[in-house]
Amino acid sequence: MARGADDPADVALCRITGDDIVSGRFQNERLLETIDRADAVAFGSPTYMGGPAAQFKAFADASSDRWTQQRWANKIAAGFTTGACAGGDQLHTLTYFSILAAQHGMLWCGLDIPGGEDPGGRNRLGSQLGLATHLVDGALPQSDLNTAEYLGQRLAKLAKRNG
Repeated sequence: MARGADDPADVALCRITGDDIVSGRFQNERLLETIDRADAVAFGSPTYMGGPAAQFKAFADASSDRWTQQRWANKIAAGFTTGACAGGDQLHTLTYFSILAAQHGMLWCGLDIPGGEDPGGRNRLGSQLGLATHLVDGALPQSDLNTAEYLGQRLAKLAKRNG
């Protein structure tokens, strides 16, 4: 998705690491401040047991102070996830992201590529809410990487139009 942004210099890649979780709680104020300054955010997590990973949930819980102040309101948000199976409940993870964004007053950016209709195979699994994918023979298919890049372009374009 970062490759899809018009100017990669404007992209901040934020990753939740094990060190960010202390006694089950997300503890990385710098990451939250990075989102405070962003025009757009792409939420991502693998789908585990039907939803986002526990680390992402800890991050979402830690964002509640910003929620009460609506500090992320009107930012553009999108989401991406991967699972072990083609129908491995990735939609639930994307729904979680979109609800989190809505709670924060963010504007959601989904895919505008009808599933199964793109000549290049983008949006292979047909999720309009965001990028859902799964590994095929141990790797992400090129069509899914192309979908991610496209969603990054779309997110950046909407952020510029919104800003």
